[in-house]
Amino acid sequence: MSAEPTGISRRNAIRAAGAGALLFGLSTAPTASATPSGRAPSGHGSVSQAPNLPRGFTKTFTSHYIDTGDLRQHAVIGGEGPPLLLLHGWPQTWYTWRLLMPALAKDFRVIAVDQRGCGLTGKPRTGYDTGTLAADLVALMSKLGHPRFALVGHDTGMPISYALAADHPDRVERLAVAEAIIPGLTQSPPLLGTSKANERLWHFGFNRLGGEVNERLVQGREQIYFGAKFAASAYRPLPEYAVRHYINTLARDGEALRGSFEWYRALEATIAQNERRKATRLTLPVLAIGGGESAGEGIANTMRLAADDVRSVVIPRCGHWITEEAPAEVLAALSTFLAP
Repeated sequence: MSAEPTGISRRNAIRAAGAGALLFGLSTAPTASATPSGRAPSGHGSVSQAPNLPRGFTKTFTSHYIDTGDLRQHAVIGGEGPPLLLLHGWPQTWYTWRLLMPALAKDFRVIAVDQRGCGLTGKPRTGYDTGTLAADLVALMSKLGHPRFALVGHDTGMPISYALAADHPDRVERLAVAEAIIPGLTQSPPLLGTSKANERLWHFGFNRLGGEVNERLVQGREQIYFGAKFAASAYRPLPEYAVRHYINTLARDGEALRGSFEWYRALEATIAQNERRKATRLTLPVLAIGGGESAGEGIANTMRLAADDVRSVVIPRCGHWITEEAPAEVLAALSTFLAP
């Protein structure tokens, strides 16, 4: 079993974080209460088959399918308190939040969802622009009975979260984002940048290829492609078991691989949407988190282009995969920001 950051109550979050009390511990989170009924997901991608979960995780969190009309979504749910929606990035799933979830569940109803095209959520052929992806999440939270909620998005989850806050401002109380650009808002990186930038960003062009060219090139070579992406963007290498879990999820069938690319293929629609969204600024509190060896202060600079109330946290000696490279530091930042 792996260790997870120790949880703290929201009323003591700021004081405890300031005192450096967030360390890796062995605490467990409260038992989950009632959640959507129906057949519980099982097999690869579900809680029941996830490797190396923190101690007590399965006593608190369970996998659920939530039918929101044209999409069946997979969410891992547990804990008690105000609703908190966690949105992963590429090429990951809900599993990226596993080290933070038990501590967060002490004070929040935690919902970690697989976005459209990923994990155990449905993989339709269309609907991967951030406006549609944001609407997916609004439908999910409505079905769960949460009219308002806090939202945290990492990597591709960051532009989706921005779209949700911009398109549905009455639904989001607080927004935390990490480690991404927002196409149509952020200036596009140069085509011919540094070698380091190329290693981290070349997938944007590759993933957008049509005609299943990239699927055919990657299928059977998932370890090479995704393994290189995880390595290039990390400062503290991810555990081998976690990388293997993500790659196995993508290698199980062609639809999983295709679904992982569709977000990038919809970028033209997303860019057009964001060019319209930026005309109205966000007024809710925003936390921008960057890895010191990755995007750094660039996350806050991006969000200041669209939001009035932006706080910044840069995590030293951390790369792109912040939830797995520095879970204690991310938990401290979120606990402070989400505290009333």
